[in-house]
Amino acid sequence: MTTRRCFAAPTLALAAAATALLVLAGAAHAQTFPGKPLTLIVNFPPGGAADVIGRALAQQLSEQLKQQVVVTNRPGANGNIGAEAAAKAPADGHTLLMSSGGAVTVNPFLYPNMPFDPAKDLTPVASAARVLVFLMTHPSVPVKDAREFIAYVKAHPGRLSFGSPGSGSSPHLATEMMKKQLGLFAVHVPYRGAAPALTDLLAGNLQFMFDPGPGLRHAKEGRLRMLAVGSPKRSAAYPDVPTLAELGATGFDADTVFGIYAPGATPAAVVSQLHDEINKALGTPKVQDVIKSLGAEPQIGTRAEFIAGQERDRARFGAFIRDNKISAD
Repeated sequence: MTTRRCFAAPTLALAAAATALLVLAGAAHAQTFPGKPLTLIVNFPPGGAADVIGRALAQQLSEQLKQQVVVTNRPGANGNIGAEAAAKAPADGHTLLMSSGGAVTVNPFLYPNMPFDPAKDLTPVASAARVLVFLMTHPSVPVKDAREFIAYVKAHPGRLSFGSPGSGSSPHLATEMMKKQLGLFAVHVPYRGAAPALTDLLAGNLQFMFDPGPGLRHAKEGRLRMLAVGSPKRSAAYPDVPTLAELGATGFDADTVFGIYAPGATPAAVVSQLHDEINKALGTPKVQDVIKSLGAEPQIGTRAEFIAGQERDRARFGAFIRDNKISAD
């Protein structure tokens, strides 16, 4: 007589035990996290909005986590270089990325051969700020307000140059949207970040640009002239500054959400812990003051809201890039 052995029960028991061990391991990892200093990669140069916000968060997180959070700048390729470095770092939560939304929502439409897959290789941890862009001109441009500026650019097609933090950045896309909707023609000069573009604007080497915040203090001091904001509604900090929509660019929206990302395989418990700590940091007056000094708005929310917002931005910016054949060249 042949004896049949049943392996189903032991197999199920082993699978359940393995699952339990993984859960316990994840929980243990979360309880001991962070076990060493953290690195926060900022994928744009020092002095820009991502850098300023990232450093404010790093300082506050260092206090909360009782571990130093070291900021390192890895600029280039509209954020791709720093984002790739973060995506390929060990997925233990000790390496994070501070980025504009462009690295995940815009770059896949600009670069045919992305060095990483943003959807798989990066995990959204927490939003940080909704960054507005302000239309700034050098005082040498003979205009007093936005309407005069639009008329002046139309009267001098191709004579004015504008800067941006790079091809595909939100300030670049804002200018392209303005040109498209208002029938303007000006020459794009891309830089490796907002700070170097701002330097050339202050020097008069550029005539205008959409500034993501660092130029506001120069506008207050009269070294630049602020004409409009690229948001759907007026800025709470600058209620007298009109939107582009008020000037004829219907539905104009160049806002972008900056946030923190982790390598794609980072344990869920660690991502959740980091999300809560970042939201706590964003609620502190000193971090909020830094964000508001850029004319930006602190963005405290759930991960689901952060991810849903990215999907909306990917759809609207992607359509504009495709329709207007914008590239990273």
